[in-house]
Amino acid sequence: MEGFVDHYIVLGLPSGEEALKLTDKEIAKAYKLKALDLHPDKRPDDPHAHDKFQRLKTSYEVLKDEKARKLFDDLLRIQREKQHKKSQVDSKRRKMMSDLEQRERSAFSPHPAARAYDEEERIARKLKEEIERIRARHAKKKSGFETPESGVDEKRKEDRSGTGASVQLDKDRMLKVSWEKIGEGYTAGRLRQVFSEFGEVEDVVIRSTKKKCSALIVMATKDGAVAATRTLCGDLSNPLLVVPLQKAAQNDFLTAKKSAEAEPRSDIVGAGLQAYEDAVMQRLRKAAMDQKNRGVKPNDQE
Repeated sequence: MEGFVDHYIVLGLPSGEEALKLTDKEIAKAYKLKALDLHPDKRPDDPHAHDKFQRLKTSYEVLKDEKARKLFDDLLRIQREKQHKKSQVDSKRRKMMSDLEQRERSAFSPHPAARAYDEEERIARKLKEEIERIRARHAKKKSGFETPESGVDEKRKEDRSGTGASVQLDKDRMLKVSWEKIGEGYTAGRLRQVFSEFGEVEDVVIRSTKKKCSALIVMATKDGAVAATRTLCGDLSNPLLVVPLQKAAQNDFLTAKKSAEAEPRSDIVGAGLQAYEDAVMQRLRKAAMDQKNRGVKPNDQE
């Protein structure tokens, strides 16, 4: 209400329902105390002192008059009731809004059965991915050094399984390569690069142990396999021991150095073959160091 003044508050008295219990003496006493404090003579530096004192006198005149005080008390009662009703309406409105929001959330939230179905789909999808990963891992394990046909196209595999002659031909194109496990060693790419000087390389399969490394080289032609055995291959610091997988005619294989590359013996097997290869490897390394000291490259040998 515009211009509303609570006369009880002006006199420094409690308002509301407590004001109904105040006596005329208590109102007069409160007026005297306030008048002493707000009298213009006590506030010479306050330009609004006179207006404040007049407002105090007006509030006192209203409250000391029985009829005027009753009307003012009724006005305060109506205001209190109006404020109470407004509070109730606001409380109901807040509850209605809260209930509406709750219903909206319930309406748009997925059904428990739907949530369970989505969770089942998610788990089933992840399980399928794990199964595919396990199968791929086992497939990699199976594609090790077991068969020389890995990496060769299906048509050549069929040719190998057709007749004994074709199998014999494939073995004539295969080389067993050994080297010591020192330094950087050899990768499949490095081996392919080394043997590509003698012809097309179809496949390279590497097998590694704690002390030695070996690989199976599949050349595209028999001539390429024969040519690869005529030269000291690889780095001088770690030369490659190259022997044919299938023993060929003795006149097809010329050694790079007779003391370094001797014809492999077919009657050596098991641990004896391992010792034989180690001895040949030592001679190869010695021959490589001799060539290095003389400044001769491995590919320069005939």
